[in-house]
Amino acid sequence: MEEIFAKFVSQKISKTRWRPVPPGSLQPAETFVTGSWDNEENSVSLWCIGDFGNLSSDGGFEGDHQLLCDIKHHGDVMDLQTLSVSQEWVGAHYHIGPGSPSYRSAPCTGIVCNSPEIVTVGEDGRINLFRVDYKEAVRTIDNADSSTLHAVTFLRTPEILTVNSIGQLKIWDFRQQGNEPSQILSLTGDRVPLHCVDRHPNQQHVVATGGQDGMLSIWDVRQGSMPVSLLKAHEAEMWEVHFHPSNPDHLFTCSEDGSLWHWDASTEVPEKSSLFHQGGRNSTLLAHPSSNQLNVNQSLISSWLSTDPAKDRIEITSLLPNRTLSVNSLDVLGSCLLCGTDAEAIYVTRQLFS
Repeated sequence: MEEIFAKFVSQKISKTRWRPVPPGSLQPAETFVTGSWDNEENSVSLWCIGDFGNLSSDGGFEGDHQLLCDIKHHGDVMDLQTLSVSQEWVGAHYHIGPGSPSYRSAPCTGIVCNSPEIVTVGEDGRINLFRVDYKEAVRTIDNADSSTLHAVTFLRTPEILTVNSIGQLKIWDFRQQGNEPSQILSLTGDRVPLHCVDRHPNQQHVVATGGQDGMLSIWDVRQGSMPVSLLKAHEAEMWEVHFHPSNPDHLFTCSEDGSLWHWDASTEVPEKSSLFHQGGRNSTLLAHPSSNQLNVNQSLISSWLSTDPAKDRIEITSLLPNRTLSVNSLDVLGSCLLCGTDAEAIYVTRQLFS
């Protein structure tokens, strides 16, 4: 992988997303969007990346990240997705005051798009289904959860996955008229909050989640109610997890502890003593990489659901040269990776697999 380059900005970055390239395009991603949080004024910003291969006369890189436009945002940016249609839904999430009809806004904590449909979840435990061409919600599940919903993703149309603050992964089917999930899966024990979720792009039954304890959980939603594997990973909260959209043997995670990791389940590596102990709720993988790489066993048929941990291996790479403040968000598209941090910096590489 080529060096990862930083652009220092004057805001803490909460979310980062590449703008999709046209289908079939051989060009790398060129523009991305960021959202900020915990600032006096927050914003959503559109950036263009430059040519990192050429040095300018002052020693910087020609075409360093350029800010194309900046839109002020009321409140922290908790999540974002890119769309070609603009729309606004005010008051999508709210709390109702006890014993009174008063309303107060609640954070919208997660959003996912499958155009033309958009789903949001929030601290109020509410799920909203919108369409870009409708001004009102198409459907709302008011009491979907008694706890905070932290993230959402599509499982398959019209099903979604949500994760909450008591360690539950729930599947919702919008074809059903009731307000109950079609399936509930759960961590056992201390009910550690789950902060993020992603679905394997090719094998939709394979799901990855990250939690407050830094654990990476791999689930097979066809089987049982617990994770297939619990992988001890980061030393603090895991904020985002993403399968690579076109090469899903590769997975990426970022954490409050300032780390950004690349998990490669496609690599054949030399035999190592097993750190993995298979078996549902007690499964753990001790995986603390050094500055570059650490090879460890995996129990991860997708390559993430192998039933024989002796056959397969996983390689973990730390992508940032040094620990920083919290890495809050990441996105990956083709050979390009992007992340944003509380250190008021955006990190980009365009040669992820070189």
